[in-house]
Amino acid sequence: MRAVALAVTDGMLHFELSIAYEVFGSAPAAVTVPWYDLTVCGPAPVSFGPFRLEPDHGLGHLRNADTVIVPGWADTDVEPPGDLIDAVRAAHRAGARMVSLCTGAFVLAAAGVLDGRRATTHWAHTDALAARHPAVEVDPDVLYVDNGRVLTSAGKAAALDLCLHLVRLDHGSSVANTAARRLVVPPHRSGGQAQFVTAPVPEQDDHPLAALLPWTIERLDQPLTVEDLARRAGMSSRHLGRHFRAATGTTPLQWLLAQRIRHAQELLERTDDGIDAIASATGMGTATTLRRHFNRTLGVPPDTYRRTFRTRNRPGDGTHPLLKRG
Repeated sequence: MRAVALAVTDGMLHFELSIAYEVFGSAPAAVTVPWYDLTVCGPAPVSFGPFRLEPDHGLGHLRNADTVIVPGWADTDVEPPGDLIDAVRAAHRAGARMVSLCTGAFVLAAAGVLDGRRATTHWAHTDALAARHPAVEVDPDVLYVDNGRVLTSAGKAAALDLCLHLVRLDHGSSVANTAARRLVVPPHRSGGQAQFVTAPVPEQDDHPLAALLPWTIERLDQPLTVEDLARRAGMSSRHLGRHFRAATGTTPLQWLLAQRIRHAQELLERTDDGIDAIASATGMGTATTLRRHFNRTLGVPPDTYRRTFRTRNRPGDGTHPLLKRG
């Protein structure tokens, strides 16, 4: 998946294009694995509001890419240009992994790439996408959707979530975490768009979960329960659940399990610890429990995950089987 192409034309959103260029354009300083070969494809020149861009290649070059990324489409009431739709459709037929950021989903949908698939876009445009393209199963409640070869993100910041998800698929959790640290963003956000639509989560230090979440992450090796978290937060389990749902879009137990799985990914990539030791370090208890949750969450057992990303992250190696995604 090293050859990444940005599909651009007049009327794109420069924020989403910049996100993709920042993530895939150059490797973080601490990363030694072969990084992406990024090109910008479009008619020359391209206008993005007050900005002008000179693409590297024409739109026809998209069919040579392993991954094609379509940034946000500014005016969703206007049909994307025919040459862009044709180039996106040709790249999809050639086997490229197709990715849309924010309202770029309207371009993929116009090309027929999303027909019969689950997809998302910015919450303000999900109804329009569903009405205009009834063959697409539009999910308004997620940050991104991974169909394996076709991926779509919600708006703005969720575009960065999806870009880091692609790095995680291609290079593993440790590399994705390094990229996230360079960008000063969380490596992964749980939950859906609903938490951002009308009531964003407050970021002030006195938020009820501000101290609890880092305290929990530092103690993943312990058999924490929801009751333990509620006691630490000084509230009832039911009250804690309401705060978690508002802040993360999920339950305390689901959030805790996600943290344990991500920690297990890092240990599998960075250490030679056995599965029993990793199960203990992540609070899973037993290797059987770790394998069950890991396989159910990521679609592969821990041993396969370790072999995949240990091999993938050796300099000069360029292939690995994609993890199964829903």
